[in-house]
Amino acid sequence: MKQPTKVAVRALAILMAFMASVMTSYGHDARRYSAQQPATAPSDTRHGPVPGISGQGKMRFRVLYTSERLPEEARKVLVKAHGGFAVDRRPGKGETYFALPGAGILQISADLHSIRVLETPAPMKSVNLHDTTIWYDKNNNPYLVFPANDAGKVFTTTLDGKLLNTLDAPTADDDFEQPQIHDYFLGGGNFAPTDVEYLDGLYYITTGYSNLDYVLTARILGTHPFEAIWNDLAFGGKGEAPGKFGTAHGVTIRPGTKRLDISDRPHSRIERFTRYGHYLSSLEMPTGSLPCDIDYLGHYAIVASLDGPDPSKGAPIYILEDDKLISTIMPKEDLGLQNFKHNHNAVLRQIGNKFYIIVQAWNPGDFAVLEQVTE
Repeated sequence: MKQPTKVAVRALAILMAFMASVMTSYGHDARRYSAQQPATAPSDTRHGPVPGISGQGKMRFRVLYTSERLPEEARKVLVKAHGGFAVDRRPGKGETYFALPGAGILQISADLHSIRVLETPAPMKSVNLHDTTIWYDKNNNPYLVFPANDAGKVFTTTLDGKLLNTLDAPTADDDFEQPQIHDYFLGGGNFAPTDVEYLDGLYYITTGYSNLDYVLTARILGTHPFEAIWNDLAFGGKGEAPGKFGTAHGVTIRPGTKRLDISDRPHSRIERFTRYGHYLSSLEMPTGSLPCDIDYLGHYAIVASLDGPDPSKGAPIYILEDDKLISTIMPKEDLGLQNFKHNHNAVLRQIGNKFYIIVQAWNPGDFAVLEQVTE
């Protein structure tokens, strides 16, 4: 066989070197292409699990204050905490209000640095005020309203705790659109209000701790003096279908709208209604999360959950942006707040360019303020 010439051997070597260079270049390009493909992990992988920090993306939080920040008389009864928060969001304000059975109404300062107990009337101090709502009349005068689930009453006060009105449970003499509501109270059914919202002269009151589970309404006839009576509009009731409730726990009106968002706890959804009680849609939350309430701040919303998909890890706090879940905060598992097996209420605050979460646990009760991690 004829041996290859030196020229042919050299040409073959050049060709092989060229092919190796091409393959090496292709390998680098292929790795770059692979790295640009969608991954199963979140795209923001800079923030992996960090001790003492919980959440994802721009909404990551750490503990700022614990219950040690509370006045002594509040700490003594904190284990009974079973209520919720209301923030005065008027320009130049920012105080947050809530209540503890046995202590009364508390006010958190706008800068979150101090908490004080307000002088609270005896009928309110001794019962459980299950949530807190702040609302304003046409002259921008502020009021607080508290549903007492164990006493079957709704209390209205000034911001300094002065009692203005006590709305007692409905009776068979009160007229409602649905005859079953009349029959319920005629038969001695209990009234256990869990939350209240105000809109256009009406209180919207959830009754999820009773067998009734309707949203009832009461009309505010005047504020000087303050007078409220039961109104005929009511909607909801027990059931599985959208527009019905397993437990109607919290009710919230998204600022700038007249839409009612009602937390249907066992169905893990936020059900939305018009002010006339017409069902609109449902915002589905993670299965098993048992949402207690929803609070809005601009494009963001925060949902405190009584439980979570994995109860052993404690309950999550969810943050949404335009109804999209963007962060899940785990107070017990990630932040070491051992009493936060169940979250009962949470609100979102913004001070300067930073967000804060004020959150309350239930059974046992506890309290904490979380601070956004921005670095």
